[in-house]
Amino acid sequence: MVCRLTKEFFFEAAHTLPHVGADHPCHRMHGHSYRIEISVEGEVDPKMGWVYDHSEISEALKPIIDSLDHRYLNEIPGLENPTAENICGWMWAKVAPLCPGLSEIVVQETPRARCTFRGL
Repeated sequence: MVCRLTKEFFFEAAHTLPHVGADHPCHRMHGHSYRIEISVEGEVDPKMGWVYDHSEISEALKPIIDSLDHRYLNEIPGLENPTAENICGWMWAKVAPLCPGLSEIVVQETPRARCTFRGL
């Protein structure tokens, strides 16, 4: 049986979008309460009864989330243009080596705006 596990993570951060016009609201510094979903997929281990230990996902994500929380995202290498799309790709590169079976990352910036990335 194949199942997908999803864990949520949260962080607060500020950013600007340097490539939009100067009159665009996102050109100005602003912040978001980000909600991140990390999903891993795989075969359910018949003995354990799970695909993955949830605590392993949390341990893998802690330093990544800590590096983003209460930061100015534009100052983080690789996030100089921190759109939701670019944050998804950046996170995928960081998380994939740590979480075998990574299948999806969702970055939600506001209650009505999010980006989903399913890898390369």
